[in-house]
Amino acid sequence: MVRELQAETAELGDVAGMQIGDDQGQLLTMLTRLIGARRAVEVGTFTGYSSMCIARGLADGGSLLCCDVSEEWTQMGRRAWAAAGLADRIELRIAPALDTLRSLPATAHIDLAFIDADKPGYTAYWDELVPRVRPGGLLLADNVLWSGRIADPEATDENTNALRAFNDRVASDERVEAVVLTAFDGLTIARRR
Repeated sequence: MVRELQAETAELGDVAGMQIGDDQGQLLTMLTRLIGARRAVEVGTFTGYSSMCIARGLADGGSLLCCDVSEEWTQMGRRAWAAAGLADRIELRIAPALDTLRSLPATAHIDLAFIDADKPGYTAYWDELVPRVRPGGLLLADNVLWSGRIADPEATDENTNALRAFNDRVASDERVEAVVLTAFDGLTIARRR
């Protein structure tokens, strides 16, 4: 089912680049399994490939909450999740992600969180998620190098500036220990202290 979803996503044209690649998907599954995650949150679902990767790594009885604003693109994910036998593990909420995150219990109950959504929202999503992730849990954020634009002082567009601010926030956040993988388009992996 993964290949079918990837092919269907590729037919969307330029926006298909928002989907993570195979290697990153395998890494998501492995990290989810490594920490024995039972409760996960994804901010930015697109067509649902990364959701499938996280859901496949969840421990028995685990669940993934997906936050997105697009009914159109996430419908592809819903079909793929059902076909892959994962629909019972995934809850999709179509609403602004901040509203969804703020509606969650304020306790540290999340094992893994993955942010791959609108770049200006990253810092706010981070600030809502960190207190809700349990000690030893993981927070992941995609696109943090932004095709190298983060290092280009002449790149001052909204997304680049937002990601710079996000990277600074993570680097100074004493609640986590974090690394940035220079693979993919830059992936932050942070462990909650």
